[in-house]
Formats: sequence, C-alpha cells, structure tokens
Amino acid sequence: MKQNFKFGGALAAALVLGTMLGGAASAQTLTMGVRAGPDSIDPHWSTLGSQAEALRHIFDTLVMADENLQMKPGLATSWKPVNDTTWEFKIREGVKFHDGSELTAEDVKFSIDRIPVVTGPMSMTIYTKQVKETKVVDKYTLHVITKAPAPTLPNDFIRLFVVPKSIGMEARNEQFNSGKTAIGTGPFKFVSWEPKGDFVVERFDGYWGGKQPWAKVIRKEIPNDPARMAALKSGQVDLVNYVPATDYAAMQKDKSVDTFVADSVYFFDLYPNQKETLPKPVKVDGKEISANPLRDARVREAMDLAIDRKTLVRVVLEGLGRPANQLMPTNFFGGSKNLPERPYDVAKAKKLLADAGYPNGFEIDFHCTNNRLPGDGAMCEALSQMWARAGLKVNANALNGTVFFPAQQKGEFSLWMSGWGTLTGEASYTYGSLVHTADPSIGLGAFNKQGYSNPEVDKLLQEGSRTMDDAKRRALFEKVTEVSMNDRALIPTVQLQTVWASKKGTLTILPRVDQETLAYEIKPKS
Repeated sequence: MKQNFKFGGALAAALVLGTMLGGAASAQTLTMGVRAGPDSIDPHWSTLGSQAEALRHIFDTLVMADENLQMKPGLATSWKPVNDTTWEFKIREGVKFHDGSELTAEDVKFSIDRIPVVTGPMSMTIYTKQVKETKVVDKYTLHVITKAPAPTLPNDFIRLFVVPKSIGMEARNEQFNSGKTAIGTGPFKFVSWEPKGDFVVERFDGYWGGKQPWAKVIRKEIPNDPARMAALKSGQVDLVNYVPATDYAAMQKDKSVDTFVADSVYFFDLYPNQKETLPKPVKVDGKEISANPLRDARVREAMDLAIDRKTLVRVVLEGLGRPANQLMPTNFFGGSKNLPERPYDVAKAKKLLADAGYPNGFEIDFHCTNNRLPGDGAMCEALSQMWARAGLKVNANALNGTVFFPAQQKGEFSLWMSGWGTLTGEASYTYGSLVHTADPSIGLGAFNKQGYSNPEVDKLLQEGSRTMDDAKRRALFEKVTEVSMNDRALIPTVQLQTVWASKKGTLTILPRVDQETLAYEIKPKS
C-alpha cells in the first residue's frame, strides 16, 4: 500500500488513519530503525534535526508544531505580545516532570537561560537570539523581554525544550547521557542510550497529553540504508525511516510492506566559501593559487548553471524530490514566487568561467554528509560529475555526519553541501541563520560559515525581524529571498521527499514535513 501526502489540507487526511488500541496493544513495544539518532541526551546540545526528533520523546517544547509545522499549544497554552518587546506565555497547569515535580514558569525561564550556557557543536542560541531577559510573573506566567520587536519568537520556541530547574545550571552531557538529568515532561521516560546504537524509552503514564499505546519504544540507529531495510524485512524492526529511492521503487510492488510518502522541508544546498582565503587553495592548471574563485559572482553562477536539477531528482533521487530555486518551500512565510526555475546551461557556465579568468576551470575539494539525509552521498558524487562537464575538477568527499559537522563549524571546507530544513515555517529562521553576515552580537548569521555578506540583505533581515505587521514583514523577507538567491549566497539544488515503511497492515503513521519519526504519532493499526 502506498500513501502520498502533500503540503496543506491533503496531509491532514492522515489524521483519520490512526486509532488507539486498548487491551493487549497497550503493552506493545515499538521498534524503529532510524538513520540517525541523538549525539547527546541534552536537548540543548545541538540543533540537528535527528537530535530534536529523538529527544521529543522525553522533552516537550514550549510551543509545538503539527505535521505541517503550524504552531499549536505545547507547554504554553497561549502566548501574546504585551508590548513591542514583551511576549507573555501562559504555562500549562498540572504538568508533571518524570520525577514527579510540577512544571512552573521557573522551569521555562531556566531552560531559556540555560541555552547560551551549553557549548554544543551547533549552538541552540539561534532559537533564543532575540531574548534579552526572562521574568517570572507568577507560577504559570512568563514574560520574555526581547532585544527589539520579535514577531517570530513563538516560532523559535518550537525548538525550546523545557527541563526542570532542579537539574542545576552545571548539568552537562555526562549527567544527561547517564539518565540522571534526562528528566522531561514528554510522553516517554528515559531508559537507556548507547551512542550510535539503541535509544530506549518507556511510557510515562502521567503524561499531560494522554496515555500512549506503546509501553516501550526502541529507536535503533542503523545509518546504513541496506542494513536498515534488511532489518525491516527480517522483522527486527517494525518501521524504518528514510527509505532510499531505489528501495522505494521495489517496495511499491512488495505486498509485505506499507509505504508512506510526504514532501519535506529539507533542501540540499551548496555552500560556496566566499571568504578572502580558502582553507585549502584551489588549483589552476595543476598549480595552487592564492585567490578564491568563489568570491566571483560569475563563478558561482557558472556552478549553478552546470547543475541539472531535473536529472538529480529523476536519477539520483528516483523521483522523490523537486528541483529547488530557494532555500525553503515557496508557500512558507517569506518564500518568493517571483524566482524563476533554475536553468541548466553548460555552455553558458563555461563562458562565465572563461570571463572570470578560468577558461580551463579549476580544481577544488567538495564535502558533504553520507548518512544524514537520503541520497546525500550520491548527490555529492553526481554534482561533481556535472561540474566536470563545465571544466571543473571537483573532488567529492562524503563524510559521516559526526566528522562533517564539527569540521564545517570550524570553517575547514571550501565548498560543501548540507541539508537544511526551515523548521519554524518562516524565513527569518533560515535566511537569518544562513545569509545574514555572521554577527554574534545580534544573534544573526550563526550558520553563515561561507562568509557571505550583503549589507542590503542584512538591513532587510533586521528590519523584518522587528516588524510586527505580518504583511510588511512578509514583503521584507521575500525581498531577502530574492536578493540572496540571485547573489548565489547559497545555491539550492533539490527539495527532498521522505518515505517511511512498515510491516504490512501493522501501523498507521502521520507523515511530517520535517521528516521526524515520532512514536506518539504512530499507532497500532486496528
């Protein structure tokens, strides 16, 4: 059985799939084979989607997001601006942490204040960058004072995981990973975690959102795609995520499995390092040069023109994707409908390279992950081959994410590809992180490791981030999208689609556009 879900109302139809089973089903164990797991049990350690996906089982967020990334109440039942620089959040009453203590505004304040203190590999401060201070008004009311008007603050708090104040500000990975401070308000309690292995949780019967059908959930990290698919076929797992495109084609004819397909918020983007000096010099005619060709807009345009996106979708992704011309879906807040489809024109690419002074091209290293998102390693190699047609020698290096991301953050790459999803459903999250000039003092450009800087883009982003009027803010962000994409600040390639698979007739799944595989949105099939 194949079930397709798209953005918008059609996806909501998936809600009718699930029915809660009582009796024996309530004692079931759900075993999932997942491509990636957490790197830590500390929910403030990393921004990676695989980290958040796993830890949502233990920890809740202040604001939650449905399967289409639309905001809904979480640990906050409501929120409203009190004035231009103050948001009021009403905290849900009667919520219990796994240790039996009651959630209060003090715990939420502590969680917000803790994020800048945690020095993980990918800072969570992109979600608190607008916060100046927090004030507890009463037991269930919190005021968040922002540095300037912050209309998107509730969107940012979709990733604000709440931990109890009692763990203390000194709690770090060791305490979380052992389970000592792995205390949340989520539907499941921590049992155990083996890095790169099994993450095990058990049902929390005191969960404010209602009792779950699964007594135990085991998330088996199986990064190798064939091994993960084999685990499903052999019955070792009940469900797998990130079904590769090649396996999906076969599964559609396999009567022993059900497949579920949905559009994704994740895009594969190219990051051309535009700093004056590259970490490793490029070579022209076999000799290293000191100049950085990627600083030249003509070179970036040439590399863009040499990408055959339709072939990437059709061949590399086996049809499970869409050509991309910007960094997020066009229907998200701030997406532009004015940008044309990216053309494929090798002849023009060669001419632009020659005009830029590289008639014979140049040689450059290119890095990507090989275990984070479907097709990432294959995409890396395919792009290298496409650029070769334009006269470039691009050395593709596909790395495990545990190696790739620390090196990326340290600025060790000249040209790289990475997946990025707009997890808040609006442009300031993506463009404010990726294309604004890196400026820790205002919390923008946190992931702009490629060194792009455009004063016009910075001004538009800063103005949009403090504009409370939705229509005006949308127009400003649309302009940011158009200017930065025409600059090739980053070069988008494809938007991904996601496939899950389960044993035939056993489960119902609510596919999410953020690709998260959440046990509490998976039900036994009646």
